[in-house]
Amino acid sequence: MASDYVERHASFERWFQTPLGRALLADQRRCVDRQLQGLSGARQLQVGLSHRLPLASGSDYSHKILTTARWADSLADGVAVCDADELPFPGDSMDLVLLHHTVDFSPYPHQVLREASRVLRGGGQMLLVGFNPVSLWGVRKLVSRSHAGPWGGRFMMKGRMEDWLSLLDFDIETAGTHFRLPPVQNPGVLRFGEEKKWLPGYRLLPVGAYYCILATKRVCAPIKSRRTWRHKQVISLPVAGTIGASGGCARSAKRE
Repeated sequence: MASDYVERHASFERWFQTPLGRALLADQRRCVDRQLQGLSGARQLQVGLSHRLPLASGSDYSHKILTTARWADSLADGVAVCDADELPFPGDSMDLVLLHHTVDFSPYPHQVLREASRVLRGGGQMLLVGFNPVSLWGVRKLVSRSHAGPWGGRFMMKGRMEDWLSLLDFDIETAGTHFRLPPVQNPGVLRFGEEKKWLPGYRLLPVGAYYCILATKRVCAPIKSRRTWRHKQVISLPVAGTIGASGGCARSAKRE
């Protein structure tokens, strides 16, 4: 199963070179930039399909790290080769984690979210991008027999992802669907849609091709440790007598 997802990974990465793929990626980059506007921090981590598809390049984070599932020649600095469900970073080390279709193309979606939560510090942000099944794209996936490109991914409900994030102690900041263009490669249709002439009123419906969720990890209150006893403050107890017996009982027993 895992090897099958590796092949689907590669197919989806190649698909981004198509006209529809380029239009989708451009829209996602604009959406991510809007969501992250005003946020800043030390470390930004993007866990996605490929290091060749960066998001949030202009964000205000000092150190930006990308992961890729496969080794490639001439990997740039700041690229880590790893699986999305086993991140080689210490806990609480990231200020922002971006998951770009990571849950869609992983055989272990729950573990992907848990790992992302583990490396994210309390008060940090997680931004999640994934395909929306309640859309024309979701209908296309249902009727398509091909596993090439995006159709080999797992389209999961936005509400379900919000529930998973809540269970991991996240507060949802924003959540919406985007990209109303139909899943066709016809350049004329794409140009027509980009001019906002595609189906008047369509933009008002929650049927965008992908969802984008921004969530903040809750800061857990520290558990107060009990005060350690100091020898000077400990009251000494008499050695004689039985522990747990009252003084009156002990004296009466002695008189008998």
